Amino acid sequence: MPYLQPKLERVLSELKSGLAAVRTGRASPALVEDLEIEAYGAPQPLKALAAISAPEPRQLVIQPWDKSLLPVIEKAIQSSSLGLNPIADKDTIRLSLPMLTEERKRDLVRLLKEKLEHSRIQIRRARDEAMKEIDVREKAKEISEDDRFRQKQEVEKIVGECNKKIEDLGVSKEREIMSG
Repeated sequence: MPYLQPKLERVLSELKSGLAAVRTGRASPALVEDLEIEAYGAPQPLKALAAISAPEPRQLVIQPWDKSLLPVIEKAIQSSSLGLNPIADKDTIRLSLPMLTEERKRDLVRLLKEKLEHSRIQIRRARDEAMKEIDVREKAKEISEDDRFRQKQEVEKIVGECNKKIEDLGVSKEREIMSG
């Protein structure tokens, strides 16, 4: 059971970073920071190659530390699934985020729900593994029947708290998308 908490924390952490990349009406560096850029012979995340800022609510500015990477970054953004059109100035790239249409908002909410469900599935798998481990320990006489019952209740409590966090993240992100 001690391994359950880190697994659940990892699921939540992955969900948070996945949700940060879901585009809302607001510009956020998280939207592009993990975009893979082919640089120096290997794919690297954009955040390792450039400073990313949001000077205005609907604009991102990317300033590569190595100016020779400007065209490579521009091309990677164009070919990504973000649907953004980069504008290259001397040594920066500007991304203007258009207003989201109702249809696009619904698509983003659908994507959000898929990510939430994926996280819930991972949580259920972790719970099932923990429950099996508790049963195995009881059969091996490592714990008593009362301990098994208590530990299973503890697992359910921890999983319930984690599912509540997932639900809260989903509700706030959906609100953010629909207001954007």
